[in-house]
Amino acid sequence: MFYYLHQLAGEGFGFLAVFKAVTFRAAFAALFAFVVCVTLGPHVIAFLRRKKFGENTTKSDSEFIAQKHAVKSGTPTMGGVILVGSTLFAVALFARCDVVFVPLAFFTMLALALVGFYDDWIKLTRAKEKGLTIKEKLVLQALIGLGVGFLLYEYGPSAQRGVVAIPFVDAALYPALGYAYLLWAGVVLTASSNAVNLTDGLDGLATLCTITVAVAFGLMAYFAGHATMAHHLAVPRVAGAEELAVICAALAGACLGFLWFNAHPAEVFMGDTGSLALGGLVGLVSLSIKQELMLVLVGGVFVIEALSVLIQIASFRWFGRRVFRIAPLHHHFEKVGWPETKIVSRFFIVSVLLAVFSIATLRV
Repeated sequence: MFYYLHQLAGEGFGFLAVFKAVTFRAAFAALFAFVVCVTLGPHVIAFLRRKKFGENTTKSDSEFIAQKHAVKSGTPTMGGVILVGSTLFAVALFARCDVVFVPLAFFTMLALALVGFYDDWIKLTRAKEKGLTIKEKLVLQALIGLGVGFLLYEYGPSAQRGVVAIPFVDAALYPALGYAYLLWAGVVLTASSNAVNLTDGLDGLATLCTITVAVAFGLMAYFAGHATMAHHLAVPRVAGAEELAVICAALAGACLGFLWFNAHPAEVFMGDTGSLALGGLVGLVSLSIKQELMLVLVGGVFVIEALSVLIQIASFRWFGRRVFRIAPLHHHFEKVGWPETKIVSRFFIVSVLLAVFSIATLRV
C-alpha cells in the first residue's frame, strides 16, 4: 500500500519517493512485522492461556519425549496466528499488491495456516486424537500446492512458465514441464511445509532456522528481480521477484518478534498453525524465483530433519531397526544427552552456514 505513495513525490512530497525503493520497503516491512509481533504477542498469549489452548505433551508418540517435555505441558500453542498475522499485515502495507507473488503469498500462508489451525484444534479439543492423520494432512497440503502451481503457471511471468532451474547448469538446458509443473509445485510446497513442521519441536528451533532461510531467499529474490544482478550472478531473471524480498523481510521480522516469546523457555509455541504456513511460504518463494532445488541447500536443516523421519520409518519397516534413537533428528540428540539450548544453537549455526554458502555459490 505504501508503495503507491511514491506517486505523490512529484506533487510536492518528494520524501515519499523512498517508498519506491525495494530495500527501504523491505527494511521497514521487517521492522514493522517485528513490532507488531512483539506488541500483540502478550495479548495473544494471555488469550490462549485463558482459553486453555495449551500444549499436551502426553500425546507424543515417544514416552521419552513426553517425560522430557512434561514441563512444557500447558504452554500456550497455536501462536502461529501471531506470526502469520504480523507477516501478512507487513506485506499488505509495504509490498506491491499488483505483483502476482503478493496475493499468492496471502493465499499460501492463509490456506496452510487454516490446515494447521484445524490440526491444532483437533489436538486441543479431542482428548484422544492427535490431530489430522498423515494422509489427511498430505492431501490438503498437496491440493494447496497444486493450486499454487496452477496460479504460478497461468499468471506468473510467462518467460519462466513451467520451467525448473537446475543450479550450476546452463539455462538452455532447464526442463520445461508444461502442466506437470503443477505436480512439481505440489511436491515442493508439501515437502517444505512438512519439513518446517517436523523441525518445530524445540524452543526457537524452527523460528531461528526460518529466519536464516528467509534472509537468504530474500537476497536471492532481490537478485532475481534485478536484471543486471540476475545476469551477473547467472540466476533466472523473474520480473517482479523483488517484491518477494519484501515478503521474506516481513517473514524474518515476524520470526524475530515471535522468537521474543518462543526462545527457551518458550512462553508460546507456534503449533501447526505457524509451522505449516512458514514452510509453505518458503516453498512458494523458492518456486517463484526458480530456486526450488537450492531450497535443499538453503533449508538444509529442514531437509535433514525431514529425511531423518523418512529414514527412520523406512529402516524400521524394511529391516526392523532404527537408525536414530528418536526422529526427528533434534530429538535424537536430546536422547543422546545434549541440552535443548545446545541443540538449537548448533542447528542454528549450521543453518546460517548453509545460507551463507548458498549465496556464495550463486555465481559458480
